[in-house]
Amino acid sequence: MPLVEESTLPADPPLTLPLVILGNGPSGICLSYMLSGYRPYLSPDAMHPNPILNSKLEEARHLSIIDQDLEYLSEGLEGRSSNPVAVLFDTLLHPDADFGYNYPSVLQWKLEQQHYIPHLVLGKGPPGGAWHAMEGSMLTLSLGDWMELPGLTFKEWIAGKRRNTKSDRATPEEIASYYKQYVTIMGLQRNFVENTYITSVSRLYRNQDVDELKHASSQSLLSDIESGLEIATKRNWEVCGYQRAADGSHLPFCLFAECVALATGTFDSPARLEVEGEDLPFVYHSLPDFEVAISRGTFNGNVDHVLIVGAGLTAADAVLCAHNNKLPVIHVFRRHASDSGLIFKQLPKNLYPEYHKVYHMMCTQSHTTASNLHSTYVSYPEHCVLSLRPDKKCVIQGASGLKVLKISVALILIGSHPNLFFLKEQGQSIGHIPHQPISCKGNPVHINPYTYEATKEPNLFALGPLVGDNFIRFLKGGALGITRCLEVRKNKKKLNVDSEVVDNV
Repeated sequence: MPLVEESTLPADPPLTLPLVILGNGPSGICLSYMLSGYRPYLSPDAMHPNPILNSKLEEARHLSIIDQDLEYLSEGLEGRSSNPVAVLFDTLLHPDADFGYNYPSVLQWKLEQQHYIPHLVLGKGPPGGAWHAMEGSMLTLSLGDWMELPGLTFKEWIAGKRRNTKSDRATPEEIASYYKQYVTIMGLQRNFVENTYITSVSRLYRNQDVDELKHASSQSLLSDIESGLEIATKRNWEVCGYQRAADGSHLPFCLFAECVALATGTFDSPARLEVEGEDLPFVYHSLPDFEVAISRGTFNGNVDHVLIVGAGLTAADAVLCAHNNKLPVIHVFRRHASDSGLIFKQLPKNLYPEYHKVYHMMCTQSHTTASNLHSTYVSYPEHCVLSLRPDKKCVIQGASGLKVLKISVALILIGSHPNLFFLKEQGQSIGHIPHQPISCKGNPVHINPYTYEATKEPNLFALGPLVGDNFIRFLKGGALGITRCLEVRKNKKKLNVDSEVVDNV
């Protein structure tokens, strides 16, 4: 494969790439890191606090983790991911983190360039993906150490960027900058192409390959060549799209790949209430849009309450943002404030005091308290929005009936869905539930738990939020599983080629 210049697609790409990665967020970056030949080994003198896992690791200390049996190593481990390899890799990088310990990683990384697998990582913006759209001063949910990628600790990187390094959490801007610079520091630039937009990903039978080999082969071999090529090429993928140039023009491209990895995340399409008035100009579906409106002075002077719909962390961030800008809030959510499924109950108070402040308000500053009718924050638990009117009034419904509220703007922050429009049937055939849209919680991509290959679509891989791993701690396991799978296939292919050479001799 020829060297690909940073941010440009090759003018004459190779006939077929081994892998094209769609998405250049942390999932795609981590996968590129491992495909570039970086291998994790058990560090000298390292001892994992889990005695059973430590015993397994000692059995093959001379081998990289990628060259070991991931199913065997993962057996019996538990963690906050349903994917066993994700739990395994997390416990190697952050041993016993969920028990409050801060043990160092038991892994060391070695660059072994002979293991490089040619690939391209395609993204709409700079490396870091959606993190570059998360502006503002809010702190990340995860600890800074949990946001880091292999080979470059966040503490080492941030030490040269800011004076105060006492906070264990970081701003989205810092994380986005870390991911972007990670690609440069690790020498991965040649694999990354920015400003690319995918329009279709499909399997393709390429007749020109058959024609070329027919022309070069004897008549007696034609039928064998044609049948063999039909099987091989139908496994390959055609990835089409365009690259946006500096002058705004669109440069179309078409790449061919043996395998495709979906690392697109789930932030492309905000979830909607599907109610009347949801498309009115004062209705937002993202926190950054709300922050832009604030920066433009939209809310100068006395304003009506900001309506925030949702009970997740993004909605909590919106409440904090409004509070910091002295904007009154009406907070509407479907669940009861004491619902055990609320994310706030999973966050330690000492690490996330601001989120617990919002949760406390959700529980105590209800509309049922008369003294809070004119409060800067009023919550409406167990209510849903029925409609939004052009006169900036919102109709909500609860157990006690309908209410009409006067608002200034509305923020609908009830989650998001991946946009897989470029796949056949928008990817609905590859989920756990057939013919249903892919979603992180309700219908992730159905994968082999150790290779991350889609069970219903050979040579199509998925990792990160698409397979249910929202936390960056766990999405790195997908990179490990995919790299191991491709390495095994590469070795088998080489073995078959060597066998054929011996037979011919």
